[in-house]
Amino acid sequence: MVNDSEKVNIAVRGAARYEKIRQILHDAITSQQVPHGLVLLEGPLATLFGTSRVPVRQALSLLHEQGLITRFEGRGFIAARQNEAVNPQRITLTRSVLGLDQQSELVDTRSTGEKVLQSLQEALATCMVFGHYQLNEASAAGFYNVSRNSIRESLMRLRDKGLVEKEPYAQWLAGPLTAREISDHYEIRASLESAALRKAAPQLSQQQILQNLARLNKLEGKRVTSAELEQIEDDLHLFCLAPVGNRTMMQILRQSQSPLIVTLIFYERLAIPIDDAIISEHRRVYELLLQEKWESAAQALREHLERSHIRTLQKLKVLSILPVPELPPYLVRLS
Repeated sequence: MVNDSEKVNIAVRGAARYEKIRQILHDAITSQQVPHGLVLLEGPLATLFGTSRVPVRQALSLLHEQGLITRFEGRGFIAARQNEAVNPQRITLTRSVLGLDQQSELVDTRSTGEKVLQSLQEALATCMVFGHYQLNEASAAGFYNVSRNSIRESLMRLRDKGLVEKEPYAQWLAGPLTAREISDHYEIRASLESAALRKAAPQLSQQQILQNLARLNKLEGKRVTSAELEQIEDDLHLFCLAPVGNRTMMQILRQSQSPLIVTLIFYERLAIPIDDAIISEHRRVYELLLQEKWESAAQALREHLERSHIRTLQKLKVLSILPVPELPPYLVRLS
C-alpha cells in the first residue's frame, strides 16, 4: 500500500485518460472494492492517477450520469446513489482502495511536458467543437505548474495540428470548428489523400496492410476508446500515405485532420459503438490494396472521405444541442 504522499501514475496507453479513470472507478464501485460512501474529490484523484483534473472531472461526470455516484457538498462526489442515506467515508485514496496492483504497465513514464501536451490537446479538441475560446498562457502554466515556455512550446506543436492559432502579439485562439471549415478540410483530404494513395500503394508491404486490417477488425461492433479510433484513422489516412515521400503534402494532411475531433467527441459523449460504416469502408480500401488494385483503392478512399464528410456534419449537429462540457479555467469562451 502506498503512503499519503506517494503519487501513483496510471498509464493511458491504448485508451483516453478519462476513460481509463472512469473504468477503474466504475469497476472499484460496482465490485464494492471501495467503501460505500467514499468521498471522491478531483484533487486527490488527479494526484493518484498522475494527471490533471480535466480527465478526472470527465470520468466523474460520466459516473454521475450512470447513477453510480452523487454530488457531495458541492465539492465532489460520493460513492452512493442519488438521495441514498449514507455516511461519508473520508479516507486516503490508494491503489489498494481502488483494487489496483503494482503492475509495471500501469505506470505512466511520460515526461511532464508530454503529459501537459496531451492534456492541452484534449482540452482544445473538446472546446473547439463547442465554440470560440481564448487560451491564457499564464493561467495554463499555473494550472499545470509548469513554465509559460513549456506551455508555449506545446501550443506551437498543437498549432501544427490545426488545434489552435495565434497571430503576432495576440492571444491563443481555438475554434469554432464550423460546418464550413469541416467541408473545406474534407475537400482537401478527398483530393490529396486519393492522389497520395495512388503513388504510395505499390510501396506498402502486405504485412503492414494485414496488421492495419487486423486492428480494424477487432473494433467492429464495440465501443471504442479515443486512442483506438485515432489509431485506425492514422493507420489509413496517414501511415498508408507516408510512402508518397512528399513531406509538404503530408504536413497539409496532418493539419486537415481536425474533423476527426467531431467524431471522437461524438462517440465519447454518447458512449455508443463505432459506426459499422467506418469499419466497412476502411476494410474495403485494405482489401483492394491487398489485391494490388491501386486505382480502385484510391477511389474507395475518396468515396469513404465523401461519406465521412456527410456523417461528420450530422455528428456536429448532434453535438450542437448537447451541454458544453466543463473545461479547464485557462480556457475562456469568446462566443
